[in-house]
Parts: sequence; structure tokens; C-alpha cells
Amino acid sequence: MTMLQDPEMEDVVIEFCDESDQLCQELEQILDDYEEDLTQTALLENFGQIIDRIMGAAKSLDAELVGRYCELGKIVSYKASQTTDVQLLEIVSATLFDTIDILNSIFKNIRTNKEEKVDGIGLNAFASRLKWLSEKFNNIQRSSVAVEEQTQGQESIDNLLNELGL
Repeated sequence: MTMLQDPEMEDVVIEFCDESDQLCQELEQILDDYEEDLTQTALLENFGQIIDRIMGAAKSLDAELVGRYCELGKIVSYKASQTTDVQLLEIVSATLFDTIDILNSIFKNIRTNKEEKVDGIGLNAFASRLKWLSEKFNNIQRSSVAVEEQTQGQESIDNLLNELGL
């Protein structure tokens, strides 16, 4: 039995989902503001910081799928914050909105079925977009707010996709 299925953890899991829902609403607002002006790349770093909070809580509850999708969103948002290519940034925005939709689907399934599962979202198209972005981010090394040398390099997007079976 996982923590998500443990009856003694039910209140904690529901609180995690509720707080994550609120953070996802914040993330959507950030993306809405960002789409109005794609030069506001600092908003992408803010997105990365917030999704990192969800990721940390997910990992503490053994919500591995949530953690991996959050990590993808974090990496994409930080790497995108370092480019000025508007066409690329439009795809980033759509991909990050998809990430939020995926997370919302998982949270719904955690609440109703006590399992991490994505419903009603085309994950193959999502994966294709991420693979394309991964290639475009090839020359960007930093994948978090920290400016120091990173352990997460280009391979991290590809590795996460492989772990997700995408």
C-alpha cells in the first residue's frame, strides 16, 4: 500500500491535493500574464519556483508521477527563462499549460481512486513537444534558479520522459 492509499494518510493526501490545486491556479495565472508579454521571462522562473513546491510535497508523499511531471515543468520553465526566441516561448507556454492540465488530472484521480493516473490528455503529443523543446534547449545548461553548476543537464528532460514511459 502506498501513502496515497493509506487510510491513515487520507487527510494529509487531501490537504496535499487542495494545496496543489491552489498552486496550480497560481501557475495558470502566471502563464496567463506571461502570454500577454512573452518577454517577461522572470515569470517563468516564478513558475519554476512554485511548481518546485508541489514537487517537494509530492515526493514526501511518494507521489512519484506528480513529482516527475512537476520536475519536467520546472526544468522547462527555467530553461525557457533564458531564451528570447518568441516562437519557442509560445510552445513553452502551451507545454506548461499542458503540464498543469496533467497535474490536475492526477490530483483528481488521487482524490477519487487513490492512484496517480492521467485521464483525458494526449500524453504522446505532450511528449513530442517536450522532446522538441529538449533539442532546442540543448545549449542551455541552467535548469533551476541557482546559478551554480547544475547536476541536471540536457539529459534530464529525456530521462524524465523515459521514466514516464513517454
